[in-house]
Amino acid sequence: MFSKSARRFGPALALPLALALAACGDSADDAAVVSSEPIANIAAPEGQSWSEMVQVTESDGYLVGNPDAPIKLMEYASLTCGACANFTQTAAEEIKTEYVDTGRVSYELRNQIHNGIDLTMAALVRCGSPESFHPLSEQVWLNFDEVMGTAQQGGQAMEAAMARPENERFVAVAEATGLLDFFAARGLSRDQARQCLADSASVTAIAERSNAQSAELDVAGTPTFFINGRQLDAKNWDQLEVALQEAGAR
Repeated sequence: MFSKSARRFGPALALPLALALAACGDSADDAAVVSSEPIANIAAPEGQSWSEMVQVTESDGYLVGNPDAPIKLMEYASLTCGACANFTQTAAEEIKTEYVDTGRVSYELRNQIHNGIDLTMAALVRCGSPESFHPLSEQVWLNFDEVMGTAQQGGQAMEAAMARPENERFVAVAEATGLLDFFAARGLSRDQARQCLADSASVTAIAERSNAQSAELDVAGTPTFFINGRQLDAKNWDQLEVALQEAGAR
């Protein structure tokens, strides 16, 4: 489980990467979703597919799919979480093609922030259009060993970066950990990334929302899944798929 310092950290955001990795994989204890009758597919607007439709929710989550879907899947995830990376590598494509594209299931992704690297990446995946949020997040998780390996090699530079003034801090973190190069190779220019990261108020607001929502919804680790507002005990895709089907996505 998270310690208090892992769930509620201050402006310095100097939480070590090792602690964030240790926070991954915790599971929820709430009851499973009650079994429902099968739900029929819901057609997307003509010429579109549901998995191409993305909107930012009031909670700063990024929802892909039918916003009125009867089954609402939500995941809290950390971009520095190995269990989250494994989930994406295992399940992301199937969620889109077999569930979101049916119109029966929407999928909302929210960030839980564990440290300064995590927060920097959460700002970067938001830096383009809403449609780029999920693909950029997936790129981090699909290349998890590369991203985390480069970040850990820049540990001392990262510590120095976190001591910089707020309007310089997150740009310096991205430089020290190789994130500017990583995202530039995936379509987010270095200039655009710098501009987003220099907006320290917007960046720190991501962490503040993470802290508040984690406390409100009792999100103690990542990944944590909800279906229609009910927190699940699912730890992997096999278990989550059963819960989706029990909710009517079959």
